[in-house]
Order: sequence, then structure tokens, then C-alpha cells
Amino acid sequence: MQYHPDTCLKTLQSPWGLLTLAANAKGLCGVWFENQKHFPDTQSWTVDKHNPLLLQAEQILEQFFQQKWPKGSSAHTVLKKLPLDTSGGTPFQQAVWQALMSIPMGRTCSYGELAAAIGRPRAVRAVGTAISRNPISILIPCHRVLGTQGQLTGYAGGEWRKQALLTLENANFTVKASSNR
Repeated sequence: MQYHPDTCLKTLQSPWGLLTLAANAKGLCGVWFENQKHFPDTQSWTVDKHNPLLLQAEQILEQFFQQKWPKGSSAHTVLKKLPLDTSGGTPFQQAVWQALMSIPMGRTCSYGELAAAIGRPRAVRAVGTAISRNPISILIPCHRVLGTQGQLTGYAGGEWRKQALLTLENANFTVKASSNR
């Protein structure tokens, strides 16, 4: 994924560890957990604790952590005034990320259902790959996508965080029993 040279960042403590928030002139372009897979190289980005987009994103995330998002609301309704910039993704990735935003809080869907929703029912694996590259964790709710039987599957921020996010939202899911091999 490519990021604009004018990208700035700030960090935020979440209940599940440090988050890095990033924005550029087009909008919020990143929310990553520390040690998340696909974490970008941020060395050339400017720290800006007063950037209005980052402050707005921080406020929205704080409301999420405090369970102040209305049950059943989608990211589209919560983020309507916060511009997002996902232009660094491919058109297919952007379509997947856009579809993720319509999954209401507290609800889940399968990878297959999401693939069908974007008109690509046979692209389940490609959908999974696009989800793993989601640059705006939590706000583009990739944690709401589960396996076919409602089971937790991988999450770039760590499966334990996915479980915690879904628990916070009171979503239904199953945890695979660990094997003792």
C-alpha cells in the first residue's frame, strides 16, 4: 500500500494496546494496532497530536471503546463526517473495505457472504486477503468477518483482539477449541 508523503500520525492507547492513527490531506488513512501484520513504515511521517482528522478519529474510537456507538449502527453512519482515504488500495481491496463498512455493529458475516455482497462469490480467498490488508482497523470493521460456521479466523491485529472487539460489540461467534497436540 502506498501512502502520501504528507501523512502524519499520532498514537492512542486502546484497551487492547497502542494504536497508531494516520491521516493525510485526503482523510484518515490508517488505524493499526502495534505489532499488527502489514504495519507500514512510518519513519518519515510527522507526529501531529493536533491534526483535526486524527483528533476526530480518536474521539470516534474512544466512543467505540466506551460502547457509545448505537447498537446496530454501521461504520457508514458513525463515520459520515470523517473522510477516509483508502486510495492506496487496489480497486478490489477498496470494494471489499467499502462492503465491510456496511456490516452493523454487533453483527457478523462470513467471507463468502462478503464476497457475494461485492458480486464476486467465487473470490472468497481474495476477499480474505483484502480484509487482512485493511489499513483502518476497527473503523473499517474487518473484525466482523468470521468463518462459515461463525468461528473466529485470523486477524491482522491478533485473533485475541478480534475476539475482544466482537465481545465488546456483543456479537455472536464461536471460538475453536484448542488442540493438545
